[in-house]
Amino acid sequence: MRQQLITLAGGIAALALYTGILYAGAATIRDRESAATPDFVLETPDMGEMEPADGADDVPFDMTAPEPNDTPPDGGQSESSSHSTETTARTIEPQQFGLPEEVTTKPLERIEPRTPLSDTNTEKPKAPTILQRPLALAAGLIRFDKMTLQLDGIEPEAAERTCESGGKSWPCGMVARTAFRNFLRARAVSCDIAGDGTGETVTAHCTVGGQDPAAWLVANGWAMPLPGSPLEEQADAARKAKLGFYGDDPRDFRQTPMPFDDPSAAAAMDEAAPDL
Repeated sequence: MRQQLITLAGGIAALALYTGILYAGAATIRDRESAATPDFVLETPDMGEMEPADGADDVPFDMTAPEPNDTPPDGGQSESSSHSTETTARTIEPQQFGLPEEVTTKPLERIEPRTPLSDTNTEKPKAPTILQRPLALAAGLIRFDKMTLQLDGIEPEAAERTCESGGKSWPCGMVARTAFRNFLRARAVSCDIAGDGTGETVTAHCTVGGQDPAAWLVANGWAMPLPGSPLEEQADAARKAKLGFYGDDPRDFRQTPMPFDDPSAAAAMDEAAPDL
């Protein structure tokens, strides 16, 4: 009990000391403000004590209107001065600020337009169309979101085509489509599409990464060029080399064993497998 009383008394003493410090600080602040801001007394003179200056009337201002005088003090020279002021004023000439009457009174006349500064008949080359997310439906036939595109200069082969090699039949159309998909690798295709590009199937010349996909298909034997096309020479070279449709089934590794010590063979193994 005694310990609690001592603690309570100590708390009360601390509060009293804190209150005294606050009051002392407030008094010090008030004394500093009163010393920094002296009291200024504004003296206002009494109007009744003011005396007029020597030679001045009791009324400082004459509020009465002056009487009219018909005769000017200068002996009639005011009229001449006003007349001279009117004559020296600058006159306004409307013809300097508007069109003359011979122009405004005539009806409007249409004239021939001027010659264009540049030749407007020259057609600007159309920018190539960039097509995203290509899907090879067959060798030379690509499907996009809302359009099917056929490469110009070749005859697309159907994915259902079969070829004969060594007395065996193999799905060369599906193998050609797989090779074409590996060539595209979901890259953007830049095509020169004529017109608005509407229709079920559009034929156009395209490039993929700066390379002509139609020429790549013909050079690897996966497409036939149209008659008279400059790609016929590459088709003859592919036929002589027995590539693509002109060769054997590339999936049959029994005819040519794969040498595993050949670096090129390891690179071929890293390529995407055909979707068969």
